[in-house]
Amino acid sequence: MSRHLLATLLLCLGLALPAAAHGPNQPPHQTYRVGDLRLESGETIRDFGISYVTHGTLNAAKSNAILMVTAISGNHHRLDFLIGPGKALDTDKYFIIATDAIGNGLTTSPSNSQAQPRMQFPRFGIRDMIASQHALLTRHLGINHVVSVVGPSMGGMQVLQWGVSHPDFMDSLVAMVPLARTPAWTVAVLDASRQAIMLDPAWNQGNYTAQPERGVRLWRDILSFLAARSPEMYRDQFPTQPMDVLPWLRAQETSLLNAFDANDWLYQTWAYERHDIGTTPGIQGGTLGALRAIKAKTLVLHGTGDLLNPEYEPIETSRYIRDVRVVRISPGTITGHASAGGGFPADVDFLNHETAQFLDVVTQHGRRLR
Repeated sequence: MSRHLLATLLLCLGLALPAAAHGPNQPPHQTYRVGDLRLESGETIRDFGISYVTHGTLNAAKSNAILMVTAISGNHHRLDFLIGPGKALDTDKYFIIATDAIGNGLTTSPSNSQAQPRMQFPRFGIRDMIASQHALLTRHLGINHVVSVVGPSMGGMQVLQWGVSHPDFMDSLVAMVPLARTPAWTVAVLDASRQAIMLDPAWNQGNYTAQPERGVRLWRDILSFLAARSPEMYRDQFPTQPMDVLPWLRAQETSLLNAFDANDWLYQTWAYERHDIGTTPGIQGGTLGALRAIKAKTLVLHGTGDLLNPEYEPIETSRYIRDVRVVRISPGTITGHASAGGGFPADVDFLNHETAQFLDVVTQHGRRLR
C-alpha cells in the first residue's frame, strides 16, 4: 500500500469530507423546502430544507430508485465510489437519490439556519433524518417504493432505521459499518470529540467567528485519525519512522480545519450517540423486536478492527434480521471504520462487487426494474 494512497484516504472518509464543491460535470444541488419539520422530540426545525442530488433517470414506473444516506459529517458525495455506469449503483439501471443529513451544512443545520442559528438549533435524531428523507421521496419526488436504501456508518444506522420505520417501502437494505443501537464505547468516543471542541475557549458557547482551531484539531485526532482508522494502518504507513506520524497529523488537521462546522459536528454526534432502533414508536420488544420487524432483504457489511462502530455490533445485530447476508469488508485487510470510506482500492472493489451482486439478486437480474 503506497504512502500516497494512505495520505489521500482522509479526503475520502465520510468523517473527513467537506461539503464538496460541485464540478461542471456533476449533478446540481437541489433542495426540497419542507417548511417546518416537526421532530420526534416535539420541537420544530423552522424553514427546513433537505439538500440532495440525483444520478441516472427515474423510469416511467418509478421502480428503479435507490436512496443513498450519508455518514456523520459526510454529504451526498460520500458514496461516489459506488455510483456511476458499471458500478454497484449503476446509473444506467438505477435512479440514485443521494441525500444530505440534517446538520451536515447543506441540509438545514446549526451553521446555516437563519431562524435557529448555532446553539439555538433544536436537537434532532436519526429518525428525524428518516422523516425528512421520506418527505423528499413521497411528497416531492412522488416515489413510494425504492429498490434499496444504502449508507455507511451513520448512514448505515439510517438504513436499518428505514427498515424498521418503513418496512414495506424498500426491497432491500445495504448497511455498511452500521449500528442498530449505539454502544457505550462509541458514546465515549463521540463525547471526547465534543469535549475537545467545547473546552476550547474559542468555541465561545458556539458563538465563534472562526472555527475553534485547537478544539477542531483535537476532535479530528480523536475521530478521523484514531477511531476511523486502525493501528495496522499506521503500522503500514510508518513502518520504520513512527515519529513521522506527528508532522503528518498536523498537516492533516490543518487541511481539515474548515472542512466541517464545529457546531454541526456537535449536533450530529448527539443524534448518533442517542440512537436505538428499539425506541421506534410502535415497536414492541426493544432493539431485538425492531430488528425482527425488518422485512427487506438486508446486506450488512462490517469492517475488521472498527474502532468507531465495533464490528461485534453489526455481527450481533444481524442475528435478528430475518433475511440477511453478513459480510466482512475485504477480508485480509484491517482498515477498520475506513473500510467503507472509499480510500482503498481493495475495499472499493469489494464493496462494488458485493453490493452489485446483492442488488442483482434483489432485482432478479433487473427484471423487477421494468
